[in-house]
Amino acid sequence: MSKDTLPTYAIVELLIRLADFNASIGDYKDHIPHEFGVMVKTTKGHINFSRQLIMQQFNNPALIDEPQLKEVALLFKAA
Repeated sequence: MSKDTLPTYAIVELLIRLADFNASIGDYKDHIPHEFGVMVKTTKGHINFSRQLIMQQFNNPALIDEPQLKEVALLFKAA
């Protein structure tokens, strides 16, 4: 899946949801797909998402539960 086929707004929505668990994540700047997922650059660092998580946010965000969001928020790396 190329950068152009990923729903950017789903990535932004994920970042908004993750801010509830880690306020230091920052705002969306860019994303770069790679072999193992998608690196999302923010105003304060970067975080890696799986393509599956992004598509789940796009297709049915209610299926992403709080424990899963907390776990993903821990992946954030400050700049």
